[in-house]
Amino acid sequence: MTGFGKASQEFESKTVNVEIRSLNSKNVDLNLRLSSVYRDKEHELKSEIAKLLERGKIDLSVYVESKIRETPVEVNTDLAKAYYEKIKQLAIELNEPTTNLLAQVLKMPDVLKSERKEPNEQDWKDIHTVILKAIEGLNTFREDEGKSIEKDFEDRLKVISDALESIKAHDASRIQNIKDRIKKNLDEVVGADKVDKNRFEQELIYYIEKLDINEEKVRLKTHLDYFIKTMKEPAGGRKLNFIGQEIGREINTIGSKANDAEMQKLVVLMKDELEKIKEQTNNVL
Repeated sequence: MTGFGKASQEFESKTVNVEIRSLNSKNVDLNLRLSSVYRDKEHELKSEIAKLLERGKIDLSVYVESKIRETPVEVNTDLAKAYYEKIKQLAIELNEPTTNLLAQVLKMPDVLKSERKEPNEQDWKDIHTVILKAIEGLNTFREDEGKSIEKDFEDRLKVISDALESIKAHDASRIQNIKDRIKKNLDEVVGADKVDKNRFEQELIYYIEKLDINEEKVRLKTHLDYFIKTMKEPAGGRKLNFIGQEIGREINTIGSKANDAEMQKLVVLMKDELEKIKEQTNNVL
């Protein structure tokens, strides 16, 4: 599901800002923007986020603003002095100018070195606290979206259910109309007095059985009820997708057997609503 969460908190030595975004995805695809200082925490954090958010294309950004002025590099003073004295002595012996020697000293090996800051456990605890707040905000966003999707499901399932009831009401007269139409056409082409009524009844029963949709109507109603029940279950997105496929199978079968213009219109309506439901199931955890 899509979602967005943001959290910010000030501490004694720093300010931590966290943003997390989630887009639809069948699996967990996590991208972290985190200081390399905390690289050893990445695996643990990814596992925790996967459990909390379950799935989605997730981007997590952590920004830490330090309130303490820190020197990014260290100067090896003793080594710099030794270089300076040696270079100065050499310059005098060679009768070369001794100005701007410091610039040359700073270029010498190991005079300047960047020291990697060791991770502070308390700093990480503070950052982790803010991350959890951002995740909580994202989940709230998801819950609100989930309520909207649930309402959309209910409305569309109601349309399908009402169409099914209309099909049931129309089905009884449909079979009789088919029988009457076949008999009328046969009488006109062959002649009523030339029709073997027993054979006609046998063939008609065989033909009508192929058009019978009672089982499909029962199964479709069962699937609709099961869909509504599954909506209340946690992490039921994949199951809803499967149920949607079964609903589509029954609707298609009804359509292929209908042999009736009014029922076909209702089938098209149900298919349209089902396609919109299927699109939304991809947004459900």
